[in-house]
Amino acid sequence: MNAFALTMIATLAASLPAGAAAACDVHSGPTAAALVELYTSEGCSSCPPADTYLNQLSTHLDASAKAIPIALHVGYWDGLGWADPYAQPKFAERQYWLVGLNGHRTAYTPHFFVNGRELQSWREDVTDSVRRLNRSPARADIHVRAVPAGGDALGIDVEAKTRDDGPDSLYLVVAENGLSSDVRHGENRGATLRHDHVVRLWSGPIPLHGAALATHRMFHLSPSWQRGRIEVIAFVQNDRTGAVLQAVRAGSCTVSGDGS
Repeated sequence: MNAFALTMIATLAASLPAGAAAACDVHSGPTAAALVELYTSEGCSSCPPADTYLNQLSTHLDASAKAIPIALHVGYWDGLGWADPYAQPKFAERQYWLVGLNGHRTAYTPHFFVNGRELQSWREDVTDSVRRLNRSPARADIHVRAVPAGGDALGIDVEAKTRDDGPDSLYLVVAENGLSSDVRHGENRGATLRHDHVVRLWSGPIPLHGAALATHRMFHLSPSWQRGRIEVIAFVQNDRTGAVLQAVRAGSCTVSGDGS
């Protein structure tokens, strides 16, 4: 990263409220955090309990647990009468990739993965998986800093280093909390569905060459998104096995504008 970029980041950070700057500048720790991925759909009648579980994940874990939940909405149930407004084709592609790496062939919803490993019985297995991973040393170090860059832009700077044979890649995610939908058709007709940790923007895989990477990415947020409920997640994953080496979250990233 050049001197001009560092100067601009410092200037922008100085203009933020102190709490926002601290919340959006984080380093990963020495032990592994658990990336909890839920593949879900508003067109799936069995998904709302899993959505609620993910929304309330912290209440199912010890206070010291390190778990980073993300909800990836898929669109392959849209033909049942309700098109999921948060679905993106790339999420289904990723789900099928993970399914294949886990030695299976079927993707479904709700579908949980923790650090790239598929869970067959998520109600029993999520908490145990998080606890087990949290006892393991991290195989990557990540520093992520998110800085408003004017208007609807959010600049994200990431440094990542791995202790892994590779090949490894970095992923950057912008998610939003506090979403809801009044479903008018399909299997969940008449229900109000509430979502947290919904993935809105996704960047990756970004290959790590030489087990290290420093990169700057610019994301543009939709004017309708709630600026005080944005969070940024970064994680490093092995391209061959799907194992997540480390993950980190910068929560409550306040972006200029009120999103109304």
